[in-house]
Amino acid sequence: MDIAALLIGFTVWAEATVGAYGYLGIFMVSLLGNLSVIFPVPSFALVFAMGAILNPWLVGLAGGLGGGIGEISGYIIGRGGRKAIKKKYEKQLKRVRKWAGGHRTFAVIVLFGATPLPSDIIGIFAGLIHYDIRKFLLASIIGKIIMSTYIAWAGYYSFDTIKIIFGV
Repeated sequence: MDIAALLIGFTVWAEATVGAYGYLGIFMVSLLGNLSVIFPVPSFALVFAMGAILNPWLVGLAGGLGGGIGEISGYIIGRGGRKAIKKKYEKQLKRVRKWAGGHRTFAVIVLFGATPLPSDIIGIFAGLIHYDIRKFLLASIIGKIIMSTYIAWAGYYSFDTIKIIFGV
């Protein structure tokens, strides 16, 4: 199966899920969209569209909660790959762990979640250095709520204009 077919299938499923479950559907689509590490799934497009139809604040909250929890997949990969990497890069990991102390790591995770930066990479990094999983989840959720709310409000204000431009 090619990538285009997968994306079309995901889009059809996502629209049906949101249609049937509303905000819970947005949560589920965002969760599954952010669980993928290697293959990015554009669940933000659904958040954009639903921001024009539903309450953008609640769309942002549902999408951010799902997206933030979905980022746990990168963290788990980092924790699992730690033994393999530790043997070869122990000195570098110690330096990174020392640099990441305090609130820097939390702020970086929020930043990556709140922007289009590749947050999976920061999840893998957090798992590698054994960053507290509760702090990781909290920072991921905060970042994803910020980004999802921004995207939902963008949909609220611009979806009608986009439909006019594309003749929908």
